[in-house]
Amino acid sequence: MAALRAAHPTGTVGTAGSGLPTRRLVFGFPARGCPCWRRSTRLRARLNVAHVEGIHVAGQLQRKQRPESEVDGIGALHERIRKELGKRDAGPTAPAMESAEAERYISMVKQQQERGLRKLKGEKGDGEGGYGYRVDPYTLRPGDYVVHKRVGVGRFVGIKYDVARDSAEPMEYLFIEYADGMAKLPVKKSRKMLYRYNLPNETKKPRALSKLSDTSAWERRRTKGKIAIQKMVVDLMELYLHRLKQKRPPYPKTSGMEQFASLFPFEPTQDQKQAFIDVENDLTERETPMDRLICGDVGFGKTEVALRAIFCVVEAGRQAMVLAPTIVLAKQHFDVISERFSHYPDIKVGLLSRFQTKSEKESYLSMIKDGELDIIVGTHALLGNRVVYNNLGLLVVDEEQRFGVKQKERIASFKTSIDVLTLSATPIPRTLYLALTGFRDASLITTPPPERVPIKTNLSSYSKEKILEAIKFELDRGGQVFYVLPRIKGLEEVMELLEESFPQVSIAIAHGKQYSKQLEDTMEKFCLGEIKILICTNIVESGLDIQNANTIIIQDVHQFGLAQLYQLRGRVGRADKEAFAFLFYPEKSLLSDQALERLAALEECHELGQGFQLAERDMAIRGFGNIFGEQQTGDVGNVGIDLFFEMLFESLSKVEEHRLVSLPYDTVQLDISINAHLSSDYIDHLENPLELINDAEMAAQKDIWALMHFTDSFRRQYGKEPLPMEIILKKLYVRRMAADLGISRIYNMGKIVCMKTDMSKRVFKIMTDSMVSEVHRNSLVFEGDEIKAELLLELPAGQLLNWIFQCLSELYASLPALVKY
Repeated sequence: MAALRAAHPTGTVGTAGSGLPTRRLVFGFPARGCPCWRRSTRLRARLNVAHVEGIHVAGQLQRKQRPESEVDGIGALHERIRKELGKRDAGPTAPAMESAEAERYISMVKQQQERGLRKLKGEKGDGEGGYGYRVDPYTLRPGDYVVHKRVGVGRFVGIKYDVARDSAEPMEYLFIEYADGMAKLPVKKSRKMLYRYNLPNETKKPRALSKLSDTSAWERRRTKGKIAIQKMVVDLMELYLHRLKQKRPPYPKTSGMEQFASLFPFEPTQDQKQAFIDVENDLTERETPMDRLICGDVGFGKTEVALRAIFCVVEAGRQAMVLAPTIVLAKQHFDVISERFSHYPDIKVGLLSRFQTKSEKESYLSMIKDGELDIIVGTHALLGNRVVYNNLGLLVVDEEQRFGVKQKERIASFKTSIDVLTLSATPIPRTLYLALTGFRDASLITTPPPERVPIKTNLSSYSKEKILEAIKFELDRGGQVFYVLPRIKGLEEVMELLEESFPQVSIAIAHGKQYSKQLEDTMEKFCLGEIKILICTNIVESGLDIQNANTIIIQDVHQFGLAQLYQLRGRVGRADKEAFAFLFYPEKSLLSDQALERLAALEECHELGQGFQLAERDMAIRGFGNIFGEQQTGDVGNVGIDLFFEMLFESLSKVEEHRLVSLPYDTVQLDISINAHLSSDYIDHLENPLELINDAEMAAQKDIWALMHFTDSFRRQYGKEPLPMEIILKKLYVRRMAADLGISRIYNMGKIVCMKTDMSKRVFKIMTDSMVSEVHRNSLVFEGDEIKAELLLELPAGQLLNWIFQCLSELYASLPALVKY
């Protein structure tokens, strides 16, 4: 009872002998005997008649059923919050950050982003203090899609000389076709407003051309894209801030590292040397855990970068984990690491895989837990709950895009506490996106080893004759052949064809569903050259380094992803011998537009070291995607790639303007004169109404998720609440949302609603841009330290509370676009 009074100091609780009717709860009005009690009674009676069903003024209590068609505002808010904020805020909330500390971290993030941009994109400043992506009109070709910042998406027609009305001299004009006409723009002026829609050489079409006569649709698209970008930036910011707060002592630089490097039998390329320096600096000079992407083609030396990082960590007495997507690749990593560390008998290397017996696995798990293994190599089995590490310091992930959703989430969880090094030839769009924005460190190895020669790629419709001819050519020169299909079904059929055509040649099948011993034996025999033709699925996509295999045939290429095809092609050409990749598809008429784009991109990226460029192409074809989920379509299509990037980096450069300082719940004042009476029959319906109200208040004090959880549980147990109880809940929701939004006081003066706040005008604009309801958006203005809304008429208290609740619900949806401290 005392707790309830403390939480509601202006309310009284009716109990026997209190002077109020027994078992009747009153909230928000003076107690009987107070000088203003009569006035409050009249107001209470008016509110009861007007707004609170289920309460009879004369004293006779009734419960009326609420119309089923009535909108459940609280339920709608729950749904919206889960959709807008669920991914980011559903977990445990991070501890609050001091303002000065936040400033320092934001500055670090901005510097990191600028370094990443300069390094990866090589962009120059455009003279306006930002990074420019505007297009040079003279580089456009007729038919290219372009974006005018104010008008929208159009199709470039050409540049022609024409004479303006007020001039005698001819000028160059740019002609752009839109949905409802042709635009004629002076070339000089258009430079500041024009952007490419696609990356160079891309042919992706926009959903529709914009209209010259109606730019409002374009403005809506641009605003939607802008808000989506701001949400991405804030997600990245909070992820990165969280990582920056993690600390670990830098690893010592030792002479042993130089000795280990000297054992590398090849002369490293310039890119490799830089990658070595980058990783060494991450480990030995920084206090925050490393999260670096090493992007380089197959055979360009990424593994050596990882080996040196492993040595640095293991020498300091910590464990290293090497994670590979397939057992074939894990086995190869194990062999390479074992050989490279053979000069260090004190460093123990182990391989954990599904090929081992139960007793072998148990033995390895025990050794990992006890710290007897220094380097543990394996597949996703290493991410299981049963694997307990003794002192894990480094995680090396090879080809992260090959792992499933759960494995990627588990990998992401490691990044907050240990150093992570990711190796990839063709990073997935999300990984590339993080690198391009500078939120993830990246080192590019684009220089091929001196002896490597480009792979000759032949793309054509399926032809049995071409396949047999290609295999015969490779066998005649003493080589081996990969024959890859997208599915296990069909491997036997190909086996029959090849056995019939090459009866004297050793041929074998390999796929992931085979018994472990059978698959291991097959791969070993192929590596030793005993098997000449390997018919397989994309199990051989990563890691296999077989010098004598220099022809690969890939059937039904349209069923593979672009990165997969690039990786598969990289299985050949590992030596100085000329290599061939034959890619076969069914009739082009059966292929989708995206499949045709992927094939064209692969054919164009035939030079060595183009995995990164190919990943950029893949990003343009599929979209950036949701970097925290598996959705692979982004908002690039709304505004085009160049404007998207410009908006992205503009948002990054002004990220401190996205800051929103939330307030403690107890400091928020809701000065709205409204009470709620719980009727006797509803009180009888509740088990312990006082405790329930107190629990609701405690949940609201914690956070919005606790309040939502309370309401959901309450409704499951007692059903949908009547209006008086809804008023109690809505007041709690209003104060909770106001606290999160940085609003300290809400009050009204007649038909003017005022919300006192310390937020910036920029934050207010982001919020209102995010609002779906035009009614609420158009009614709000920002004046001084208050958000104000002038209503058409002065509303009764119940309707006013509903209006405030809906308005805050709209504003609350913008929180993912704001950095909160």
